[in-house]
Amino acid sequence: MPFTPYHFGPAFLMGMLAFPVLDIAALMISSVLLDLEPLAVLMFGLPGPLHGNLHTFLGATIAAVLTVCIIWITRAPLQQFLSLFALSHDSSFTRVTIASLVGTYSHVLLDSFLYAEMNPFFPLLGNPFLEIIAPSAVYQFSVYCMMFGLVVYAIRLIDRYKPLQKAKEDSSA
Repeated sequence: MPFTPYHFGPAFLMGMLAFPVLDIAALMISSVLLDLEPLAVLMFGLPGPLHGNLHTFLGATIAAVLTVCIIWITRAPLQQFLSLFALSHDSSFTRVTIASLVGTYSHVLLDSFLYAEMNPFFPLLGNPFLEIIAPSAVYQFSVYCMMFGLVVYAIRLIDRYKPLQKAKEDSSA
């Protein structure tokens, strides 16, 4: 799914369901990071398939390690940004690492259903996941995940602000 927001759907739903156990910033960033590969191939005419080395579980592991480094170094400003959406939380190196792996691995898995040129288990060649699920179903799944993720997020916001509203009503009475 090059250059599409589809990977955000499953990542967002997983992040909302597992919040704050998984680091939401690491999960969201790692879920789309791998698409820098097809972007670079198309923009710079690089040789090789659109979904090459990063679109393997081995490449995804390396990308996850890179994500962990980036997230860990920038965690303070990221938490400030997330606080704008009421998603700030105390993170840990373990949470960032697990979220980064979940994000990159889910990306490889979703794309494996779609692209013949992928070798998800490199150095083994071939794609055993190809067309197990229809491409349209993968896209629909991603959209539905985003919708359900937004519902969970809305419920989380309502639950968070209920006590504040009640306290405001009690103080004005």
